[in-house]
This record gives sequence, C-alpha cells and structure tokens, in this order.
Amino acid sequence: MSESYKNYVRGEWVTAESGETFEVIDPAQSDEVVGMYQQSSEADAIGAIEVATAAQDTWAATPGPERGAVLKQAGDTLADRKEEAIEALVREEGKARSEAAGEVQRAIDIFAYYGQKARDLGGRHKASSSRNTDLYTKVEPLGTVGLITPWNYPIAIPAWKLAPALAVGNTVIINPATAAPGPTRILFECLDSAGLPDGVANMVTGSGSRVGTPLVEHDDIDGISFTGSTAVGTHIAETAAAERKRVQCEMGGKNPTVVMPSADLDEAAEIVANGAFGTTGQSCTAASRAIVHEDVYESFVEEVVEYAEAVDIGAGLDDPDMGPHVSKSELDSTLEYVDIGREEGATLETGGIRLTGNEFEDGFYVAPTVFSDVSNDMRIAQEEIFGPVLSVIEAGDFDDAIELANDTDYGLAASIVTDRLSEADAFVDRIESGVAKVNEKTTGLELHVPFGGYKDSSTNTYREQGDAGLDFFTSTKTVYRNY
Repeated sequence: MSESYKNYVRGEWVTAESGETFEVIDPAQSDEVVGMYQQSSEADAIGAIEVATAAQDTWAATPGPERGAVLKQAGDTLADRKEEAIEALVREEGKARSEAAGEVQRAIDIFAYYGQKARDLGGRHKASSSRNTDLYTKVEPLGTVGLITPWNYPIAIPAWKLAPALAVGNTVIINPATAAPGPTRILFECLDSAGLPDGVANMVTGSGSRVGTPLVEHDDIDGISFTGSTAVGTHIAETAAAERKRVQCEMGGKNPTVVMPSADLDEAAEIVANGAFGTTGQSCTAASRAIVHEDVYESFVEEVVEYAEAVDIGAGLDDPDMGPHVSKSELDSTLEYVDIGREEGATLETGGIRLTGNEFEDGFYVAPTVFSDVSNDMRIAQEEIFGPVLSVIEAGDFDDAIELANDTDYGLAASIVTDRLSEADAFVDRIESGVAKVNEKTTGLELHVPFGGYKDSSTNTYREQGDAGLDFFTSTKTVYRNY
C-alpha cells in the first residue's frame, strides 16, 4: 500500500479538514500509486494563511544571518537525502534520473546561495543634499506570500521561490502541483529538521482551483509568485492587481533556435534536439521551433530527424535520454497537436505516436516528433505544446529568421547557432526574449542571474532567481534621519 502524506502547517504534519486524499501515480507505470496526498479545501488554505500571518513579525525580526543558517542547514539536509529526492522526483514526474539529479542539485545550490545572501540584506546609504541628514534605504519583507508551483520542475521551482522569500523574512504558504508534490514535501521535511520556526513556511496540497484561489485573493496575502500556464497566470495577475498585491507570474513559451549556414550542422542538430526532447519537452524553455536558413534547411532536417530517431526512451529510473509524459492528459494533448500539424499541412518527418507494448505498455510514452514544411502561422508554430514536438521552419536570410523568431505571442527563451560573431551579437540585440543564448540549447539556467520572459511569457513585473528573486520579495523604505 502506498504511503499517505500530510500538509505542513504550523510546524506540524496535518490532514486536510475534509479528510479527502488524491493519488499520485508513476507516469512510467500508471497502475502504480506512488503516494496519497491531502485534497485540501479553501478552509485549509485560509487556516495556513492565518498561521503564516501570525508568525510573520517574529520571522521578519530574526537576524538575516540566522534566517540564512536555517536555509543552509536545510540545503545540507537535502544534500544528505539527494538520492531519495531524485527517486521521488522521477517516480512522480517521470524525468530521466540524470535530469532529476541535476534538478535536485540545483535545489541544494539554491538553498546554499540564498542562505549566504541573507547576510547581505539591508539597504544603501546615499549622499543627502542637506546638511546634517543621514539618507539611506531599508529593505523589508513583503509580509506573507503565496507560492503556486508547477509539476515540471517540482523541486527546483519551489526552491527558487521558497528560499529567497524566507531569506528576506517573509512567511510562506505554498501550493505545489498535484501531479508531483513529493519533492516539495521533502523540502519541507528538510526545513523542519533545520529548525524553521513554526508557521513560517506552510505547504497545502490540493487542486489549484480550491487552494490557489485564497492564496491570491485573501486580504492577508501580500504577494503571489506563480509559475504555470499563461491563461492561469494572466487571471492571477488581473485578480492580484485589483487588490494591489505584488505579483510575479512566469508562464508559457514557444522558444526558437535559429540555425545559420556557418553553424556545424551536427552540433546544431544536437543543440536543438536536446532543447526540444530533453525533459520530454515539458519545459517552458523547451525548443519548439527550429528556424533554419534555407541554405542548410534540408540537411538540418535530415540531421535532427536522425537524432530524434536515436533518442533512448524509457522509465526515468533507468536513466534514458527521455522519459514519459507526466500524465495521460499531457500525452493526449501532445498527440492532439500532432494531428493538428498534419491537418495544417506540415510534413511529419518522424515520431508523433504513442509508444506501446513491452516496457512502454503502462506508461505515457511518445516518440520524439519532428515536423518540416512548417509555416510560422500554423498552430504548431504558435501554441505551446509542452511535449517533444519540434517544428522546423525555413528562413530566407538572417533578417527573416529574426522576424520569424519574434513572430509569436511568447518571449521566454531563444537561441542561435552560428560561428559568426556579428550574427550572434545582432541576435542578442534584436530577439524579443527574456533569455537569449548563443550556441546553446534554450533550456538550462544559472541560479544567480535573473530569469523571466517578455510578452505573454511573463507579467513583466519582477524576475526570479539571483538578486532579482530578493527584489520581488522585499519592499524598500527610504529614511531621512536628521541630526
């Protein structure tokens, strides 16, 4: 029988008020229940908000180095439990083991980073235009914040929201996605063992429609950080704006990689394919469009198809190149887009089928998919698919490639593969994207620099990670002290 896990509120593991639970299944073996989690209600969320609000003043008054020490200890504990966290992530989300290992290590590093950053918090002195005036700024926490996190990076994204929020003195309520809440649970076990005071951080599992709503609308919530779909994020931003709450939403992407004639095509195909098929394409930064110069278009299609057909697919614990989709609904959505691509007149070069039989029989597997003859106005070139589907689009020249790359409602990540410095620099200047890369896949991020998108990929309010993560969770007070 699978284990049943509880919410974390006021420093205790508690059941939901309703007593209801939901199942989390293994996407590689869909008849296997990994765990049972609390199906929380609005009342559970409100109770956690009240607890967090009550703990806020004391935590805000705790010295920054002391808060940082808790974060560092939590990261050290997670490092000791790394293998356990990796397995939990793989069994709930489906990632290949090596991908999961990288994600867990990122969470460890995030807690170490913000544990040290907590020592640097304070403010800045400025020169006053008046005599006998001390002019300076003072950094203060927002207060109590709600965090709503997705299933596709179920430990890294909770970590990069939790750690800066706690480092600067906020109290927190987090609602992790129901498909993979286990890694967040492990984070909270680490925070608990590190001595985090009761009520400072609280985890309430359950559907976003029931738990997420009070995290956005409750009067005692001072800020909301959300990662997920553009539709939901836009609704959250509009709701929060009406209440004058600070909000940060990172949302969808339709990320291009431009391939120019100067590029080595083997390298270009590998860069694009890794960005498109890694994490089963279930990344907001996944490469879903390859925009290829006409001089190398046909050769590139051949290379990337060959790469796609060589991708090793299997259960995440076996550490293949690509694991299953997280759920049947995500698999069905990808297959629906394959049908749409065919109907629109694109050429299906490879993949686009559900894998069945033998080791694939009970999992949510799909073959890596490549479409050629794609025009940029097709739905498969404009809508986020969130699966391993690559649309290859022909460009007449560099300017055309940039125009095609920017011709989307999204602007999260983009890359170019070229050996010409002039093209690389022009690409960085002209691309409408929050992340721009040269000779690198669109996925993959450094933890100490800002992350966020343009256009419909973001609310374009505050960035995440690095110092930008601290900026979102703090308010600045300017002090004029005369003597």
